[in-house]
Amino acid sequence: MTRTVCLATLLIALAAPATASPCLNEIDALSGKVQEQSKQAISANSAGQHEAAARGGQGKTGASGEASAVPPEKSTDAGKGADKAQAAKIALDEARTAQGKGDEKGCMDAVGRAKTNLDGAH
Repeated sequence: MTRTVCLATLLIALAAPATASPCLNEIDALSGKVQEQSKQAISANSAGQHEAAARGGQGKTGASGEASAVPPEKSTDAGKGADKAQAAKIALDEARTAQGKGDEKGCMDAVGRAKTNLDGAH
Protein backbone atom coordinates (compact mmCIF):
# COMPACT_ATOMS: atom_id res chain seq x y z
CA MET A 1 0.00 0.00 0.00
CA THR A 2 2.77 2.46 0.92
CA ARG A 3 4.57 1.61 -2.28
CA THR A 4 1.47 2.41 -4.32
CA VAL A 5 1.01 5.77 -2.59
CA CYS A 6 4.67 6.67 -3.18
CA LEU A 7 4.41 5.67 -6.83
CA ALA A 8 1.21 7.68 -7.31
CA THR A 9 2.81 10.73 -5.67
CA LEU A 10 5.86 10.43 -7.90
CA LEU A 11 3.76 10.15 -11.06
CA ILE A 12 1.69 13.19 -10.11
CA ALA A 13 4.83 15.20 -9.41
CA LEU A 14 6.33 14.24 -12.76
CA ALA A 15 3.11 14.95 -14.65
CA ALA A 16 2.64 18.40 -13.12
CA PRO A 17 3.87 21.13 -15.46
CA ALA A 18 6.98 22.86 -14.25
CA THR A 19 6.58 26.58 -13.94
CA ALA A 20 9.54 28.42 -15.34
CA SER A 21 10.80 31.34 -13.35
CA PRO A 22 11.20 34.75 -14.98
CA CYS A 23 14.96 34.35 -14.70
CA LEU A 24 14.90 31.00 -16.47
CA ASN A 25 12.86 32.59 -19.26
CA GLU A 26 15.49 35.34 -19.55
CA ILE A 27 18.29 32.75 -19.69
CA ASP A 28 16.52 30.88 -22.47
CA ALA A 29 15.92 34.10 -24.41
CA LEU A 30 19.55 35.22 -24.13
CA SER A 31 21.22 31.87 -24.84
CA GLY A 32 20.59 32.06 -28.58
CA LYS A 33 21.76 35.67 -28.71
CA VAL A 34 25.00 34.78 -26.92
CA GLN A 35 25.67 31.92 -29.35
CA GLU A 36 24.95 34.15 -32.35
CA GLN A 37 27.18 36.93 -31.03
CA SER A 38 29.99 34.43 -30.47
CA LYS A 39 29.68 33.14 -34.04
CA GLN A 40 29.74 36.68 -35.43
CA ALA A 41 32.83 37.57 -33.41
CA ILE A 42 34.64 34.44 -34.57
CA SER A 43 33.62 35.12 -38.16
CA ALA A 44 34.80 38.73 -38.04
CA ASN A 45 38.07 37.74 -36.41
CA SER A 46 38.81 34.95 -38.88
CA ALA A 47 38.14 37.15 -41.94
CA GLY A 48 41.52 38.85 -41.56
CA GLN A 49 43.20 35.53 -40.92
CA HIS A 50 41.77 34.10 -44.13
CA GLU A 51 43.08 37.03 -46.13
CA ALA A 52 46.53 36.70 -44.59
CA ALA A 53 46.62 32.98 -45.31
CA ALA A 54 45.61 33.58 -48.92
CA ARG A 55 48.52 35.99 -49.38
CA GLY A 56 50.92 33.40 -48.03
CA GLY A 57 54.49 34.58 -48.49
CA GLN A 58 53.65 37.57 -50.67
CA GLY A 59 54.84 40.14 -48.16
CA LYS A 60 52.71 43.06 -47.05
CA THR A 61 50.68 43.29 -50.22
CA GLY A 62 48.51 40.80 -52.03
CA ALA A 63 49.11 39.31 -55.45
CA SER A 64 47.71 42.44 -57.10
CA GLY A 65 50.32 44.58 -55.33
CA GLU A 66 47.69 46.39 -53.26
CA ALA A 67 47.68 46.63 -49.50
CA SER A 68 45.13 44.71 -47.46
CA ALA A 69 41.59 46.09 -47.59
CA VAL A 70 40.85 44.97 -44.03
CA PRO A 71 41.65 47.78 -41.60
CA PRO A 72 43.49 46.80 -38.40
CA GLU A 73 40.63 48.24 -36.34
CA LYS A 74 38.31 45.53 -37.65
CA SER A 75 40.51 42.83 -36.16
CA THR A 76 40.72 44.71 -32.86
CA ASP A 77 36.96 45.24 -32.76
CA ALA A 78 36.39 41.56 -33.49
CA GLY A 79 38.54 40.68 -30.49
CA LYS A 80 36.55 43.00 -28.25
CA GLY A 81 33.28 41.48 -29.49
CA ALA A 82 34.58 38.00 -28.75
CA ASP A 83 35.57 39.04 -25.22
CA LYS A 84 32.14 40.52 -24.55
CA ALA A 85 30.38 37.45 -25.98
CA GLN A 86 32.50 35.20 -23.74
CA ALA A 87 31.74 37.37 -20.70
CA ALA A 88 28.01 37.13 -21.53
CA LYS A 89 28.27 33.33 -21.75
CA ILE A 90 30.00 33.19 -18.36
CA ALA A 91 27.30 35.42 -16.85
CA LEU A 92 24.59 33.10 -18.22
CA ASP A 93 26.39 30.11 -16.70
CA GLU A 94 26.42 31.96 -13.37
CA ALA A 95 22.70 32.70 -13.79
CA ARG A 96 21.99 29.00 -14.37
CA THR A 97 23.95 28.11 -11.24
CA ALA A 98 22.06 30.68 -9.16
CA GLN A 99 18.77 29.44 -10.61
CA GLY A 100 19.67 25.88 -9.68
CA LYS A 101 20.28 27.01 -6.10
CA GLY A 102 16.95 28.86 -6.01
CA ASP A 103 18.66 32.26 -5.85
CA GLU A 104 16.34 34.32 -8.06
CA LYS A 105 18.05 37.64 -7.25
CA GLY A 106 21.49 36.24 -8.02
CA CYS A 107 20.11 34.77 -11.23
CA MET A 108 18.61 38.08 -12.36
CA ASP A 109 21.83 39.94 -11.47
CA ALA A 110 23.83 37.54 -13.64
CA VAL A 111 21.29 37.90 -16.47
CA GLY A 112 21.72 41.68 -16.22
CA ARG A 113 25.50 41.28 -16.62
CA ALA A 114 24.94 39.05 -19.64
CA LYS A 115 22.68 41.69 -21.23
CA THR A 116 25.24 44.43 -20.55
CA ASN A 117 27.98 42.39 -22.19
CA LEU A 118 25.80 41.59 -25.19
CA ASP A 119 24.96 45.26 -25.65
CA GLY A 120 28.68 46.11 -25.53
CA ALA A 121 29.63 43.36 -28.01
CA HIS A 122 28.25 45.15 -31.09
